[in-house]
Amino acid sequence: MPSYLDHAATSPLRPEALEAFTAASAVVGNPASLHRPGQRARSALEEAREELAAALGAHPTEVIWTSGGSEADSLAVLGAWAATRAGRPRCLVSAVEHPAVRGAVDHGAGLLPVTPSGEVDVEAAARLIGADVSLVSVMWVNNETGIVQPVEQVRRLAVRAGALMHSDAVQALGHLPLDFAASGLDLLSVSAHKVGGPVGVGALLGRRSVGLVPLGLGGGQERGVRSGTASVPLAAAFARATTLAVAELAAEAPRLTALRDAIAAVVVGVGGRLNSRQDGAPHIVNVTFDGVRADDLLFLLDQRGVHASVGSACRAGVHQPSEVLLAMGRTPDEATQSLRFSLGRGSSSADVEALARALPPAIDQARAAFRA
Repeated sequence: MPSYLDHAATSPLRPEALEAFTAASAVVGNPASLHRPGQRARSALEEAREELAAALGAHPTEVIWTSGGSEADSLAVLGAWAATRAGRPRCLVSAVEHPAVRGAVDHGAGLLPVTPSGEVDVEAAARLIGADVSLVSVMWVNNETGIVQPVEQVRRLAVRAGALMHSDAVQALGHLPLDFAASGLDLLSVSAHKVGGPVGVGALLGRRSVGLVPLGLGGGQERGVRSGTASVPLAAAFARATTLAVAELAAEAPRLTALRDAIAAVVVGVGGRLNSRQDGAPHIVNVTFDGVRADDLLFLLDQRGVHASVGSACRAGVHQPSEVLLAMGRTPDEATQSLRFSLGRGSSSADVEALARALPPAIDQARAAFRA
C-alpha cells in the first residue's frame, strides 16, 4: 500500500465532510437572494459559520469565508495593512512565512528575522516593532519545519506598539489548541483541506473592530471584504471537518507525535539532519540529506510508494531553495537537499515502516545520481 506522508500539503477528505458537502449541495438557492430558497441557503451558510466559529473560539460574525488559506492570508495582510497604514506605514512579517504572507515584502513590508532554530527572534522583534508599525504577521506553525512560533510574545510587542496582529494558523488547526478569543489576535487564517475538509475553502477570523480593505470588487458579501457567492456545500464541509478535528485533537496529537518521532529516528538513522524540533507541531518532520538533490530523492521515494514533499506545496511545482531554511541560516545546497514528511488522521506505523524500507536504497540511488 502507498504511504502518504504529505498531509501538510493536503489531507484526504473525511467521509463526514463529504456527507456534509453532499447534504448541503441539495440546498437550492443563492444565499444573497431574498426568496425562500435563498433564505434556506443563507440559513445553511450561517449554520456552517456558527459551527466553525464554535470550534475555533470565535463569534460567528468574525468568520469571513475565503477560497483557502492563501486568500485568507492576503486579505489579512494586505487588507488590514491598507486600512491602517495612514500614519503607521510599516508592516512586518516573519522571514519564514508562507508565500501568501511573505509576498507582502514585495509591497514594502519588512522582515522579522529568525534564529538558527527557526523561531522568530523575539529580541530583534522588540527592536523592530515600533509606533510606525500598523500590522505584524507571524505564523502559528511553520508549514515546512513544523516549528511553533512565539506568537504570544510577538503579539504582546504588537499590542505595546499599537499594531494589529495576524497569525497564519493553517498548520496549527487540528494539531494544536486554537481559541481565537483567548489568543488575543486580531486576525487568524485557517484552511479546510489540511484537516480533511475540501479544497477550495478557508476562513479569515477577524475581530469586528478590525477594518479590512477588500482586494476585489463585487457584491460586498462577507462583511464587504470578500465579494462573491459563498459556497454553502464547501462551508458546511469545512465546518464539519474542523469540528471533528478539534474534538479529536487530544487523542490525535500524542499519537501523531509518536509517529513523528519514529520518522525522525528513521531519517537520522540514515544520516539525515533534522530541521524540525522535538517541541514542534506533532505532524511535520523536515530533514536534510547531504549529497542528494531533494527532487531526485522525492522521485525515488515516490517510485517506492512513499509520497512526501520538498516543502511548501504552493510553489506551482517549481522547486527552488527553501526560503524558510535559508532564513534559518542553511546554505543554498542544504536548502535544496531537504524533504518534508507530514502526518495526518490516516497515518499509522505502517507508513513509518514503509519509509524505513524505502529510504536507504532511495538515498543510495540519489547520491549515485548526484555524483554522476
